[in-house]
Amino acid sequence: MKILVVDDEIDVKDLFQQRFRKEIRKGELTFMFAFSGEEALQTLNTMEHEAILILSDINMPGMSGLVLLEKIKKNYVKPPPTVMMITAYGDDENYNTAMKLGADDFLTKPVDFKLLKQKLLKN
Repeated sequence: MKILVVDDEIDVKDLFQQRFRKEIRKGELTFMFAFSGEEALQTLNTMEHEAILILSDINMPGMSGLVLLEKIKKNYVKPPPTVMMITAYGDDENYNTAMKLGADDFLTKPVDFKLLKQKLLKN
C-alpha cells in the first residue's frame, strides 16, 4: 500500500521510516512525504490511477490539512484515496469539520504508532 504523509514537520519522515522499518522492508507499505498541502497536490497529480492512503496534518502554514482534504475529496475520485487526518488539537471543531469534508479517520498527536499500524495493515 502506498501512503502519502503530509506534514510541515520535516522530522516526521524519519519518524515514519523508523517506526515502519519492517513493513517498508517487506514491501507491505511504501511511504512518500509532502511537507505542505500544495506539495501533496503536486504529488497526487503525478500518481493518477494509484489507490493510496493519505495521512495529513491539519495545522500547516499555507494550505491547511482541511483545505487539502476538501480538494482531495472533490478532485481525486478515481480511485478515491483514503484520507486520515492527524492533529495535535483533538478538538470537536476540527474533528467535525474533517468528518463533514469526508475524512475517513481522525488521529491525534502524538500519534499512537501501534494503533496506526493496525489501521494501515488492515486496509
